[in-house]
Amino acid sequence: MKFAHFADVHLGSWRDPKLSNASTEAFMKAVGICYQQNVDFIIISGDFFNTALPSIDCLKEVAKKLKEIKDKSIPVYAIAGSHDFSPTGKTMLDVLENAGLLVNVMRGSVVDNKLQLNFTVDEKTGAKITGVIGKKGMLERKYFESLDREKLEAESGFKIFMFHTAVSEFKPKGLEKMDSTPLSEFPKGFDYYAGGHVHEPYKREYGRGLIANAGPLFPNNFRELEKLGCGGFYIVEKKNILNADFQQIMVHGVFSISVDCSHKSAREVEAEIIEGISDKSFDNAIVTIRLEGALESGKPSEINFKSIYDMLYAKSAHFVMKNTAALTSSEFEEIKTVAQSVEETEEAVIKEHLGQFKAALPDDELLLTKSLMNALNTEKAEGETTAIFEGRVKEDASRILRVRM
Repeated sequence: MKFAHFADVHLGSWRDPKLSNASTEAFMKAVGICYQQNVDFIIISGDFFNTALPSIDCLKEVAKKLKEIKDKSIPVYAIAGSHDFSPTGKTMLDVLENAGLLVNVMRGSVVDNKLQLNFTVDEKTGAKITGVIGKKGMLERKYFESLDREKLEAESGFKIFMFHTAVSEFKPKGLEKMDSTPLSEFPKGFDYYAGGHVHEPYKREYGRGLIANAGPLFPNNFRELEKLGCGGFYIVEKKNILNADFQQIMVHGVFSISVDCSHKSAREVEAEIIEGISDKSFDNAIVTIRLEGALESGKPSEINFKSIYDMLYAKSAHFVMKNTAALTSSEFEEIKTVAQSVEETEEAVIKEHLGQFKAALPDDELLLTKSLMNALNTEKAEGETTAIFEGRVKEDASRILRVRM
C-alpha cells in the first residue's frame, strides 16, 4: 500500500500576480510525483483552497487536474480545513464531491450526544479512512470533545485518521501559544494520523503507527518562505513497517536576506544589502528582505529599496518582498504584541471585552462573536453583484443573530 498525504494546499493564497499561481503549480508538481510513485490514493488534510469561494480560473484548472487523477484510478480523500468553509458552513469540497472528483471522509451522525464517525473504505487497498474537519477559531474542538472514540478504536484493519488542528504535544517552536487539541482527545489504535493546519512538517511514532503533519505544499507568507524555503508532502508506504518520506516541492528557489540594523545608519544598511547581492545570481528566485533593529541614524524611508529591487530584478529574481515591521529609528517607539497570528490577536481582543454587554441569545458569547466575525469576513464571489453580495452577508448575519433584517 502506498499513498500521498497532502495538507494546506491553499490554492489561490497569494494575491500578487507574480505568485498567484504558485500554489496551483505546487499542486500540479505534487500530483506528478504521485504518478511517478504509483500511489494507490491521495489524502488532503484540509485547506485545499485558501478561501471558500476560489476564482473560476483556479477552480477550472484544479477540477481538470482532479478529473485527470480520477481517470488514472487514483481516489482522492479529503476533509475541509478552516479556510475551506464559508460562514454558512458550505465548502467547495461539496461541489467537487458531487462531481465525483473527491470524497469528503468526515461522515457520521450524533447518537446520545456522541459523534459517531463512519469509515470510508478504499476499494483497492482496503484502507479505512475517517477524520475531523478543521474550522476557524478552533471550533473543531467540539467535535473532538464529543467524539465516540471507542467505536473508532474497535474497528479492525489498516486505519487512517485525518485532522486539521494543531496537536498540543507537537506544536513547533515559536507556536507554543497556538490553540491546539491534546492527543488524549484523538482515537487510539490508528496506523496513520494525517495532520494539517500547522504549516511546518513533522512526523512522530505514535501507538502502532505514525502521526504526521505535511505542512504547506507551497509557503503561504513571508515567514514561511524564510523558514521553509519550499513546501512538500509525504509519500507513505506500508510494507513490513509503515514509512513516510517527505517530498519537497520546488516551484521557486528562495533567497533570504536578514540584516540587524542596530547601530547602523540607513545608508550603511542599504550598502550592506547591495554588497551582499552584487556577486550573486537570482534566476527565477523569490527574494525576501527582513530588516530588524533600531537604526542609529536616519529613517527606514531613507533606505533606497527601489534601487535594491531594480538590481535584484535585473539579476532575474522572480519576486522580491521586504519586511520592516521590526525596524525602528530614534523617532519611533517599538510596538510589541504577544499574539502569534491574526486569529490569536482576534481571540485575545474578544476575550478581553467579553461580558461588557448581556447577549439576549443563549449561545456562548465567544462562539457567537467568532461566528459573526467569520460571516462579516466573507468575500465577494466572482461575478456576484454588489446587491446579491450584501444580501448574502445580511442573511448570514441575521441567521447567526437570529433576527430578521
